[in-house]
Amino acid sequence: MNPIFSVGIPPLWDELRDMPAGGVWWIGTDRDEDAIKLINQTIAAQSPEAQVAAIVMGAKPDEIITLDPVLGPNNVRLFSMPDDEKALYFLSRDIHCSIDPQHKFILLKCANNAWQNIPMKKVGHWLQKMNTWAQKQKCTLLIISPGSNSDKQFSFLMTQYRSLTGLAMLRHQADSYLYDVAFWCNEKGVSARQQLILHAINGEWHLAQQEETIVQPRNDEKRILSHVAVLEGAPALSEHWTLFDTNEALFNEARSTQAATIIFSLAQNNQIEGLARQIHALRRQRGTALKIVVRENSTSLRATDERLLLGCGANMVIPWNAPLSRCLTLIESIQGQQFSRHVPEEISTLLSMTQPMKLRGFQKWDTFCDAVSNMMNNTLLPADGKGVMVALRPVPGIRIEQALTLCRPNRTGDIMTIGDNRLVLFLSFCRVNDLDTALNHIFPLPTGDIFSNRMVWFEDNLISAEIVQMRLLKPEQWGKPLPLAASKKPVLNATHDGHAWRRVPEPLRLLQDAEERAST
Repeated sequence: MNPIFSVGIPPLWDELRDMPAGGVWWIGTDRDEDAIKLINQTIAAQSPEAQVAAIVMGAKPDEIITLDPVLGPNNVRLFSMPDDEKALYFLSRDIHCSIDPQHKFILLKCANNAWQNIPMKKVGHWLQKMNTWAQKQKCTLLIISPGSNSDKQFSFLMTQYRSLTGLAMLRHQADSYLYDVAFWCNEKGVSARQQLILHAINGEWHLAQQEETIVQPRNDEKRILSHVAVLEGAPALSEHWTLFDTNEALFNEARSTQAATIIFSLAQNNQIEGLARQIHALRRQRGTALKIVVRENSTSLRATDERLLLGCGANMVIPWNAPLSRCLTLIESIQGQQFSRHVPEEISTLLSMTQPMKLRGFQKWDTFCDAVSNMMNNTLLPADGKGVMVALRPVPGIRIEQALTLCRPNRTGDIMTIGDNRLVLFLSFCRVNDLDTALNHIFPLPTGDIFSNRMVWFEDNLISAEIVQMRLLKPEQWGKPLPLAASKKPVLNATHDGHAWRRVPEPLRLLQDAEERAST
């Protein structure tokens, strides 16, 4: 009969505690001291006859493992391993060199942020390999991984349900702990999306009293968690509303919701990336029933920023000029909705593909074509909304290189090139009806005085077709900017007398000697 081991949180019911032999379990913590406490309590929770081996990464085992003199197994094998990526890949081989893993409980306490620089794809392959090994050896492997970037890691691990038998996260809060179980499989069945409040009493974790009789979280569809700035100074509108002073406090509370409405406030442009990461974590971890709204309090959102927030999982972005009554109507309109859009696992994919390309100003002809082509092939961007490309031909008497000196784009993502006596501009995320306004900002003179005609492309297929034609232009027909004039720095005729610099007068003759003799 295969043995069954337990997580070191005694009040948990068996559905969230038992770990039968033949699987891989993962528990993450946001602090290293919590990981140390968890591995010691887990060892102490095993039966005296249990065969337990503890592996500590990046530290000496006797400095981490503290055995209980009364509780726990009669014998515990302790091992250390270097804090190195290669050591993880050879873990199963090294275990075989030291012990027979069959029917044993193996605990791996990772170093702090041990997985931070390892690509998620490699982590997935490693988990698949370890799961196959654990099933073959009929042993239980519990990975306890502390790290600061827990949200990114946790969101990825939720997709590895074929390789992980159980996944949970222990998050430290002000005076308690949140034990977030993504999924947990054992002989009792499958449990998912469980969130429990734990209290640390006398160095041990205990379940909060109100959590002991509640297996599944209550239906919170009527709850509305909002930033206090969203209501513009008004009090909570009903008993279902809860107001928070910061987006961070709102985000921490939203971690424990299932179908509530979460309303973030956006006041400055520098908040966008942090807010996008919070929305992405909530959408990936809490599911599709959650309603996430962003209320813009001042003019801080560009079209690309709004697409980023929506791509991370927001249901709606309310503009700054919408009155409060209109805002409440929009919030009411999304009640009962299920989020159906795809959200990528990696937020870095969204950040790199929904923000403007990191180019601005003049580009070589081939670089320009490659950049625009990549923009058109980006499937995360909306169709026929990626930008406008315009080709301008100068009036007679003005060279194309001279016209280029007047082209001064200020936005990142606005690029231009010259060739075949044309100035070609690509304005990222610019709408065709705003083209004249954009050109007036780019050129200091009216475009009608500089260019005789222009051609405009604003649909994806038309822009892509024109890029194909532009690639046929021979390199000798590509244009180059005018060379910059060398500026000579005047030499200051001065000497230092030990206290300050003083100019030295230099005599100048106004007339040459020949001119003086001619005048006489």
